[in-house]
Amino acid sequence: MSDQPELSPLTPRAAEIVAAARALLEEEGPDGLTMRALADRLGIRAPSLYKHFPDKAAVEAALIEQELAEMGNLLHAALDEAAAGAGAGSGDIGREDAGSGDAGREGAGGGGAIGAVLRAYRAASLARPNLYRLMTAGSLPRERLAPGLEEWSGTPFFLAAGEPYLAQALWSFAHGMVILELDGRYPEGSDLERTWTEGVRAFVCARTPRPAA
Repeated sequence: MSDQPELSPLTPRAAEIVAAARALLEEEGPDGLTMRALADRLGIRAPSLYKHFPDKAAVEAALIEQELAEMGNLLHAALDEAAAGAGAGSGDIGREDAGSGDAGREGAGGGGAIGAVLRAYRAASLARPNLYRLMTAGSLPRERLAPGLEEWSGTPFFLAAGEPYLAQALWSFAHGMVILELDGRYPEGSDLERTWTEGVRAFVCARTPRPAA
């Protein structure tokens, strides 16, 4: 796993505010995260918050930064686990066996690096739905985030896919699946495990070099 970029420094009080904001966001949703509600949770007056954060957007940026770091660590760990499952000495964590009936057998659960990344992404997103929505909805406040964090967090998609545009397609599939699942947009009775598995299979096939004619 590559080293995570250093996050923006927070004072102990600012870290306490961010922790309270995180809990409030997950409990009440994006609309419930207001500076007044945050101050009430902390037992302080709202103006006191502005000694630590200039506005609500700064609090949200700190939450996004934390979520990018946590997601990145989970995805990098999933890649490491897939590489270990593929066997020592392989040296290619993106190699897939598209010919098997299990969408490739590298790593626990099948699908090699691609399957491992998608499973980790789905699990993390569904576990923290409102944080996930905050991180992915609208424009990313890149100017407020630690340098290199966004790229580092998304690198596992590139390492799994092996090509930048395939990596973007892989992330787009993962994000779309997660949002539709969170919003309950799939028809009742849909086998989402199978849908995810078919997505893994398709990307494994796209990742696997085609034999020369």
